[in-house]
Amino acid sequence: MRQLLLLRHAKSAWDDPKLSDHARPLNARGRASARAMGLRMRELDLAPDLVLVSSARRTLQTLEALTPWDETPLVEPMDALYLASARAMLDVIHNVTETVRSILLIGHNPGMHELAMMLADPASPGRHGGMAQDMWARLSEGYPTGALAEFTVAGPWGTLGEGGGRLQQFIAPRDLPDIAA
Repeated sequence: MRQLLLLRHAKSAWDDPKLSDHARPLNARGRASARAMGLRMRELDLAPDLVLVSSARRTLQTLEALTPWDETPLVEPMDALYLASARAMLDVIHNVTETVRSILLIGHNPGMHELAMMLADPASPGRHGGMAQDMWARLSEGYPTGALAEFTVAGPWGTLGEGGGRLQQFIAPRDLPDIAA
C-alpha cells in the first residue's frame, strides 16, 4: 500500500497589498497551526518519502513549520503546483517513481479539495475502522487552510484516478488540541 497525504497550506497573511499572491507569507495563526499539524503527523507516524510542494511562499513556509522529520524526505518545490487544478496535481503524482511509498503534496484550493473529492470513496473504511462516511462528509463540506487528508492507494502512482484512494483520515486545524478554533 502507498500513502498520499494532501495538505492545504496554512492560513496566510493579506496585510501587505504590495505583495503578489505567490509571495504572501503565513500569518501567526497559520504558523501555529502548521506546527501543530506537524506534531500530529509525527504522533500518527505520517512520514513522507517525498514532498511535492507549490513554489508559493505560504506553502514553503507551511512545509518548514512541519519539521523536524525523523527521516528527511526528498523535497521538490514545483511551480506547476501553484494554484494547480486537481487534474494538474494528479498529473504530477502520476510522474512519481514507483519506488516512493509515501507522498506529501502541499498545495492550494480549490484544486486540493477537488483532488481529495475525486480520490475519496465515501464507503471505504478509515484508519480507525468502520466506515469513513463521517470523514467523507466533513471533507465534502470544504478543505480549510492547514487541513490534511490521508489516503491509502493500492495501485501504482501512474494509474491513480477517480475513486482510487481510501480516505483514512481528514484533520483540520480546529481538530488539533493546540489550536483554538
